[in-house]
Amino acid sequence: MNVIYYLMAFAAGLGITLQTTLNGQLAKGVGGDSVAAALFSFTVGAVCLGVYSLVRGGIIPSLIAIPTQPWWSLLGGILGSCALLSYVILAPRIGLSALLGLAIAGQILSSLMIDHFGLLGATERPVSLIKLAGTVVMLVGLTVALLGDKLSENF
Repeated sequence: MNVIYYLMAFAAGLGITLQTTLNGQLAKGVGGDSVAAALFSFTVGAVCLGVYSLVRGGIIPSLIAIPTQPWWSLLGGILGSCALLSYVILAPRIGLSALLGLAIAGQILSSLMIDHFGLLGATERPVSLIKLAGTVVMLVGLTVALLGDKLSENF
């Protein structure tokens, strides 16, 4: 197990929270237009990736290979832009902790399915009972985090 990979994943999670906050501010700055804010954000990211790919020298072989890929493999861009747009729209309405808690729950559940069945070309990694138990504990924790104040009012 390489600790640096786990630290990178943790940093990516921190980045998503920061990105969501920054995109919310961008949306406010462009007159509340969430779609425009998501577009500008995605465009800046695409340009940065394009420059990095050019510097690495790997863009031409990658572009040549695109037509040979299955059509569904390009849906990641659509899903990414929809996720970004939903974050920009939802963050001011339900708050960052609710938004990202629910998003992470969706990611955990879908990743367990993808891993277990090896969907979409992923390596098959069977889900154990201990992983399922951990997921249930996490979902209970999310429920407490989201509904704890309302639940405590009833007691």
